[in-house]
Amino acid sequence: MKTKEKVEFTGLPLAVYREVAAHLRQVEGVEVELIPQSSPQFDYNQSQIAGLLISVSPDSNSVSQQRVEQILSYYRDRYM
Repeated sequence: MKTKEKVEFTGLPLAVYREVAAHLRQVEGVEVELIPQSSPQFDYNQSQIAGLLISVSPDSNSVSQQRVEQILSYYRDRYM
């Protein structure tokens, strides 16, 4: 069974969410879904994306899981 984790970066633009997803998809055993914003009110200060749903295969090794954390940490440090 795959491990799923929801990750949110408050106020992160759509383009950057797509960039994060593209980086994560390069890691072996990782799948990423963009979660659409569910707010009924449009707000320019709010991202069009609510977050990422990251699925890590149980067969993936610890290096893959460590790489996912490194990528997420990079974006947290840069945009938070």
